[in-house]
Amino acid sequence: MKTFPFSLNGAAKDWLYLQPPLFNTWGDMKCTFLEKFCGIRQHAGETLHEYWEGFNRLYATCLMMMDHSMIDAASGGALMDKTPIATGHLILNMASNTQ
Repeated sequence: MKTFPFSLNGAAKDWLYLQPPLFNTWGDMKCTFLEKFCGIRQHAGETLHEYWEGFNRLYATCLMMMDHSMIDAASGGALMDKTPIATGHLILNMASNTQ
């Protein structure tokens, strides 16, 4: 947990340093950070198509090529061929396995 701030820059580092000291565990900090910077949810009134387009933009811009390959391999094919629910479950499982 002590070295995590050194992996950040820009808005992410600013956000972390502006947080009150509320993180007791690595899991607490990870969940809060991911919710802030990687969270994507279908909003009220947003169509499934609009949500899916937003997810595709996030996926394309946030993941490095190695991450794409790793996620595609874990999903048994192209991640983009999966449903949003299946995709969410897969990413949550992968994230929990990297703790």
